[in-house]
Amino acid sequence: MLEAWFSLVFTAFMLLGSPGPACLALAAVGATAGVKKGIPFLLGILSGLTIVITLTAVGLAALFEHYPYAKLICESIGAIYILYLAYKMASAPALSNDNDIDVPVFKEGFILNLLNPKIYASFLAVFAQFLLPYKTVTMSYLMTALGCLFVATTAGLVWLIAGGVLRPFLSEPKKLRVTRVVFAVTMVVMVVYALFFS
Repeated sequence: MLEAWFSLVFTAFMLLGSPGPACLALAAVGATAGVKKGIPFLLGILSGLTIVITLTAVGLAALFEHYPYAKLICESIGAIYILYLAYKMASAPALSNDNDIDVPVFKEGFILNLLNPKIYASFLAVFAQFLLPYKTVTMSYLMTALGCLFVATTAGLVWLIAGGVLRPFLSEPKKLRVTRVVFAVTMVVMVVYALFFS
Protein backbone atom coordinates (compact mmCIF):
# COMPACT_ATOMS: atom_id res chain seq x y z
CA MET A 1 0.00 0.00 0.00
CA LEU A 2 2.85 2.38 0.85
CA GLU A 3 4.35 1.88 -2.60
CA ALA A 4 0.97 2.56 -4.23
CA TRP A 5 0.61 5.79 -2.23
CA PHE A 6 4.14 6.87 -3.18
CA SER A 7 3.44 6.21 -6.87
CA LEU A 8 0.16 8.13 -6.68
CA VAL A 9 1.62 11.15 -4.86
CA PHE A 10 4.65 11.33 -7.16
CA THR A 11 2.53 11.04 -10.31
CA ALA A 12 -0.08 13.49 -9.05
CA PHE A 13 2.62 16.00 -8.19
CA MET A 14 4.15 15.68 -11.65
CA LEU A 15 0.73 16.07 -13.31
CA LEU A 16 -0.84 18.69 -11.04
CA GLY A 17 2.24 20.61 -9.91
CA SER A 18 3.93 20.99 -13.28
CA PRO A 19 3.57 24.35 -15.03
CA GLY A 20 0.08 24.53 -16.45
CA PRO A 21 -2.59 27.20 -16.69
CA ALA A 22 -3.71 26.99 -13.04
CA CYS A 23 -0.19 26.87 -11.59
CA LEU A 24 1.05 29.73 -13.75
CA ALA A 25 -2.02 31.81 -12.94
CA LEU A 26 -1.43 31.22 -9.21
CA ALA A 27 2.20 32.31 -9.51
CA ALA A 28 1.14 35.41 -11.44
CA VAL A 29 -1.47 36.29 -8.80
CA GLY A 30 1.08 35.81 -6.03
CA ALA A 31 3.60 38.00 -7.84
CA THR A 32 1.03 40.68 -8.63
CA ALA A 33 -1.12 40.87 -5.51
CA GLY A 34 0.54 38.72 -2.85
CA VAL A 35 -0.29 35.39 -1.27
CA LYS A 36 -3.14 36.55 0.97
CA LYS A 37 -5.14 38.09 -1.89
CA GLY A 38 -4.54 34.97 -3.99
CA ILE A 39 -6.15 32.55 -1.49
CA PRO A 40 -9.73 32.96 -2.84
CA PHE A 41 -8.44 32.23 -6.35
CA LEU A 42 -6.65 29.11 -5.05
CA LEU A 43 -9.82 27.95 -3.27
CA GLY A 44 -11.74 28.38 -6.53
CA ILE A 45 -9.13 26.33 -8.39
CA LEU A 46 -9.36 23.55 -5.79
CA SER A 47 -13.17 23.59 -5.90
CA GLY A 48 -13.12 23.27 -9.69
CA LEU A 49 -10.61 20.46 -9.30
CA THR A 50 -12.95 18.64 -6.92
CA ILE A 51 -15.72 18.74 -9.53
CA VAL A 52 -13.31 17.47 -12.22
CA ILE A 53 -12.21 14.59 -9.96
CA THR A 54 -15.85 13.66 -9.34
CA LEU A 55 -16.82 13.85 -13.01
CA THR A 56 -13.81 11.81 -14.04
CA ALA A 57 -14.41 9.18 -11.38
CA VAL A 58 -18.08 8.68 -12.30
CA GLY A 59 -17.48 8.06 -15.96
CA LEU A 60 -16.50 11.11 -17.94
CA ALA A 61 -13.92 8.90 -19.64
CA ALA A 62 -16.71 6.66 -20.97
CA LEU A 63 -18.65 9.69 -22.23
CA PHE A 64 -15.61 11.04 -24.08
CA GLU A 65 -14.86 7.62 -25.51
CA HIS A 66 -18.38 7.25 -26.94
CA TYR A 67 -18.72 10.89 -27.98
CA PRO A 68 -15.34 12.23 -29.12
CA TYR A 69 -16.92 15.53 -30.14
CA ALA A 70 -17.97 16.14 -26.53
CA LYS A 71 -14.32 15.97 -25.52
CA LEU A 72 -13.31 18.28 -28.37
CA ILE A 73 -15.99 20.80 -27.39
CA CYS A 74 -14.93 20.73 -23.72
CA GLU A 75 -11.27 21.14 -24.66
CA SER A 76 -12.05 24.03 -27.00
CA ILE A 77 -14.16 25.90 -24.44
CA GLY A 78 -11.45 25.36 -21.84
CA ALA A 79 -8.72 26.57 -24.17
CA ILE A 80 -10.69 29.72 -25.05
CA TYR A 81 -11.25 30.53 -21.37
CA ILE A 82 -7.58 29.98 -20.50
CA LEU A 83 -6.54 32.20 -23.41
CA TYR A 84 -8.96 34.85 -22.12
CA LEU A 85 -7.33 34.66 -18.67
CA ALA A 86 -3.87 34.89 -20.25
CA TYR A 87 -4.95 38.00 -22.17
CA LYS A 88 -6.46 39.52 -19.03
CA MET A 89 -3.24 38.82 -17.13
CA ALA A 90 -0.96 40.24 -19.82
CA SER A 91 -3.04 43.35 -20.47
CA ALA A 92 -3.67 44.31 -16.85
CA PRO A 93 -2.32 47.78 -16.08
CA ALA A 94 0.81 47.95 -13.94
CA LEU A 95 -0.51 49.77 -10.90
CA SER A 96 1.42 50.72 -7.83
CA ASN A 97 -1.57 50.78 -5.47
CA ASP A 98 -2.36 47.22 -4.28
CA ASN A 99 -6.02 48.11 -3.78
CA ASP A 100 -6.35 48.88 -7.51
CA ILE A 101 -5.08 45.48 -8.70
CA ASP A 102 -7.80 43.39 -10.34
CA VAL A 103 -7.08 40.04 -8.66
CA PRO A 104 -8.82 36.91 -9.96
CA VAL A 105 -11.38 35.69 -7.45
CA PHE A 106 -12.93 32.35 -6.42
CA LYS A 107 -15.27 32.20 -9.44
CA GLU A 108 -12.44 32.65 -11.95
CA GLY A 109 -10.34 29.95 -10.27
CA PHE A 110 -13.32 27.58 -10.23
CA ILE A 111 -14.03 28.11 -13.93
CA LEU A 112 -10.33 27.86 -14.82
CA ASN A 113 -9.95 24.35 -13.47
CA LEU A 114 -13.42 23.24 -14.49
CA LEU A 115 -12.55 24.07 -18.12
CA ASN A 116 -8.87 23.06 -18.02
CA PRO A 117 -8.32 20.15 -20.46
CA LYS A 118 -5.00 19.26 -18.79
CA ILE A 119 -6.81 18.43 -15.54
CA TYR A 120 -9.27 16.04 -17.17
CA ALA A 121 -6.46 14.25 -18.99
CA SER A 122 -4.47 14.05 -15.75
CA PHE A 123 -7.29 12.41 -13.82
CA LEU A 124 -8.17 10.03 -16.61
CA ALA A 125 -4.55 8.86 -16.39
CA VAL A 126 -4.51 8.72 -12.58
CA PHE A 127 -7.73 6.71 -12.25
CA ALA A 128 -6.69 4.37 -15.07
CA GLN A 129 -3.16 3.68 -13.86
CA PHE A 130 -2.69 4.67 -10.20
CA LEU A 131 -5.95 3.76 -8.45
CA LEU A 132 -5.13 2.87 -4.84
CA PRO A 133 -5.77 -0.82 -3.98
CA TYR A 134 -8.44 -0.67 -1.26
CA LYS A 135 -10.96 -3.43 -0.55
CA THR A 136 -13.85 -1.66 -2.26
CA VAL A 137 -13.89 0.23 -5.54
CA THR A 138 -15.61 3.19 -3.85
CA MET A 139 -12.87 3.43 -1.22
CA SER A 140 -10.17 3.12 -3.89
CA TYR A 141 -11.62 6.04 -5.86
CA LEU A 142 -12.27 8.12 -2.73
CA MET A 143 -8.77 7.72 -1.31
CA THR A 144 -7.15 8.28 -4.71
CA ALA A 145 -9.20 11.46 -5.14
CA LEU A 146 -8.32 12.71 -1.63
CA GLY A 147 -4.63 11.99 -2.25
CA CYS A 148 -4.74 13.98 -5.48
CA LEU A 149 -6.61 16.84 -3.82
CA PHE A 150 -3.97 17.00 -1.07
CA VAL A 151 -1.19 17.10 -3.68
CA ALA A 152 -3.02 19.78 -5.68
CA THR A 153 -3.51 21.92 -2.55
CA THR A 154 0.18 21.64 -1.67
CA ALA A 155 1.32 22.36 -5.23
CA GLY A 156 -1.08 25.30 -5.55
CA LEU A 157 0.21 26.85 -2.33
CA VAL A 158 3.79 26.39 -3.50
CA TRP A 159 3.07 28.19 -6.80
CA LEU A 160 1.18 30.99 -5.05
CA ILE A 161 3.95 31.46 -2.47
CA ALA A 162 6.63 31.31 -5.18
CA GLY A 163 4.85 34.15 -6.95
CA GLY A 164 4.63 36.01 -3.64
CA VAL A 165 8.38 35.61 -3.11
CA LEU A 166 8.96 37.24 -6.50
CA ARG A 167 6.69 40.15 -5.64
CA PRO A 168 9.26 42.42 -3.92
CA PHE A 169 11.52 42.12 -6.98
CA LEU A 170 8.67 43.25 -9.23
CA SER A 171 7.92 46.58 -7.60
CA GLU A 172 8.75 48.45 -10.80
CA PRO A 173 5.78 48.58 -13.20
CA LYS A 174 7.95 47.57 -16.18
CA LYS A 175 9.23 44.41 -14.44
CA LEU A 176 5.71 43.54 -13.33
CA ARG A 177 4.40 43.97 -16.88
CA VAL A 178 7.16 41.74 -18.31
CA THR A 179 6.45 39.08 -15.68
CA ARG A 180 2.72 39.11 -16.43
CA VAL A 181 3.35 38.82 -20.15
CA VAL A 182 5.81 35.94 -19.62
CA PHE A 183 3.28 34.06 -17.48
CA ALA A 184 0.51 34.76 -20.02
CA VAL A 185 2.59 33.61 -23.00
CA THR A 186 3.58 30.46 -21.09
CA MET A 187 -0.11 29.76 -20.41
CA VAL A 188 -0.85 30.09 -24.13
CA VAL A 189 2.02 27.72 -24.97
CA MET A 190 0.69 25.16 -22.45
CA VAL A 191 -2.80 25.36 -24.00
CA VAL A 192 -1.41 24.84 -27.52
CA TYR A 193 0.70 21.93 -26.30
CA ALA A 194 -2.26 20.31 -24.48
CA LEU A 195 -4.53 20.64 -27.51
CA PHE A 196 -2.17 19.59 -30.29
CA PHE A 197 0.77 17.64 -28.87
CA SER A 198 -0.43 15.64 -25.85
